[in-house]
Amino acid sequence: MKITTNGTLKKCCAVSFAAGFLLMGAVQASDLPALNLGNTTFYDGTPLPGGAGWTSSLYYSNYQGRKVTDKNGDEIGLPKSTTNVDASILQMIYQDGGGVGKNWGLSFLLPVVTKAHVNDGLNNAVLDAQEGVGDLSVGAFLQFDPIMGKEGPLFAQRFEVDVIAPTGKYDKNKAINPGSNFWSFNPYWAGTLWATPKTTVSWRLHYLWNGKNDDPSPGAYGAEARDMQAGQAVHMNFNALYAFRPDFQVGINGYWLKQFTDTQIDGHDVSGRKEQVFAIGPGAVYSFSKDNIVTANLYFESEAENRPEGNRLVLRWLHKL
Repeated sequence: MKITTNGTLKKCCAVSFAAGFLLMGAVQASDLPALNLGNTTFYDGTPLPGGAGWTSSLYYSNYQGRKVTDKNGDEIGLPKSTTNVDASILQMIYQDGGGVGKNWGLSFLLPVVTKAHVNDGLNNAVLDAQEGVGDLSVGAFLQFDPIMGKEGPLFAQRFEVDVIAPTGKYDKNKAINPGSNFWSFNPYWAGTLWATPKTTVSWRLHYLWNGKNDDPSPGAYGAEARDMQAGQAVHMNFNALYAFRPDFQVGINGYWLKQFTDTQIDGHDVSGRKEQVFAIGPGAVYSFSKDNIVTANLYFESEAENRPEGNRLVLRWLHKL
């Protein structure tokens, strides 16, 4: 059975989408959980520069949503409505160093939403939002050593299996939540290709499967809804980088998200809710040393459907412990 979002349900969904934006370590307000959209970029398929052992990765993210879109990509809601979310993310990564050609590792990532604000265009906060700790992501990966050529590395890659646990703060009566209240399976493949000794192209391709939320928002899914299950999706981070100096590189970066199966409410497909977005912008990397690296990325979104469209800033500090 397929259900089309219309009438009261469509109106409720529009309210939810007005607050919703997806960023790993930020908030979950629409169907899909918070995801890694643009957090990881340059040299993504390579081993950690500090080598074996523990490495910390600290992120700061700011999202400024300038409009909300419907299933056709058209703007909905009041003019000048805005979404503003700040989040910090702490990631701990362990990389083994005893393998030949490849090494295993573990990743633990915990987000904290420090600001979540929605304005309806009339300077009124129309949607309840809560800040706090988000969902914990735990992953296990296999990192392959770079394939070497005469002038240096040619290609490196990593495979990781991530599970997102519903440990974050969640209230079904809130429009914006740090947590999703359901499990997700989010494996990926990351690769870095050296086109020249100074030019690289990197990517991270994810698949997303989501479990059921057995305490769904009545405002988003209807007062009678017993459970909801977000649809499956693919999302990808991609970039190209040129090294002007060994310690300073500049490039372009982007991300893409596409939901390809319908969300289900009480086990029934609901059409008209699939999400998508594309973003691109500039980025740079500065290496204080191999143990301390700072990355800055700016994204301008377009082609959004059933979600906000805006700008995203991500700052990352990688530190070898």
